[in-house]
Amino acid sequence: MKSRLLTYFEFARVAFLKTLAYRLRYFTGILTYAVNVSVYYFIWRAIYSASPRVAGYDLAQMTTYVAVGWTIRSFYFNNIDREMAAEVIEERIAINLIKPVDAQLMYVSQTAGESCFRFLMFTLPIALLLLVVYPVRPPATATAGAAFALSSIFALLIFALINFLVGTMALQIQSIMGVIRAKYFIVEFLSGLLLPLGFFPEKVRRVLLFLPFPHLSYTPLEIYLGRLRGVALVGNLALQVAWIAVLFAAGRLYWRLATRRLSIQGG
Repeated sequence: MKSRLLTYFEFARVAFLKTLAYRLRYFTGILTYAVNVSVYYFIWRAIYSASPRVAGYDLAQMTTYVAVGWTIRSFYFNNIDREMAAEVIEERIAINLIKPVDAQLMYVSQTAGESCFRFLMFTLPIALLLLVVYPVRPPATATAGAAFALSSIFALLIFALINFLVGTMALQIQSIMGVIRAKYFIVEFLSGLLLPLGFFPEKVRRVLLFLPFPHLSYTPLEIYLGRLRGVALVGNLALQVAWIAVLFAAGRLYWRLATRRLSIQGG
């Protein structure tokens, strides 16, 4: 067990170092995220000029929601699906297939290493910049802050496992860029990052909360703001863990089915 853990830790370490080689793009990314937050901030400020509260949020809460939402997105975001698609197109996937490791754990470990780098060189600078520029509130309580951190880690795992499922499609249909684009827009909208689920009709919101997408942004942010407490907080964390288990099992099964019969051009 120890040797296996060290193996996947090595994948994470290599991914961290690989990302370090392309660190310049993260410096430009800080500006991009700041612009995104600025755009949404001025939109919401215009909306709140007509009413002090909208869908249960005041302007200070919404400003915090937007700023913290984009900050944690910079942490959990990854491109497993794009990398797997590129490996299939460039015929490099065969190398990963013959490695004596679990492919799913390998990709997730690489994501963990990349996310550690993103946290240090991307997420923290973005958070500091937004704290200086905008009136971002701290976590509602110390408990909320700790639960928010845990929920953000769960969001990372959920997003990585969703991307692994999407990336595995490349083994069968090869070109999945259309699928990746569709997934991107679905996740952005249904995660609650662009629009909190409080703005959705009650029946729609109840259905969405049982999908994995809201647990990427909406759940961590509601915890941060102190709007999820006690039983509701524990229940939503449990839902995140349940989706991690479901997506892990689904990805494992799909990978086995997809690799039973595989044709790779040139090899």
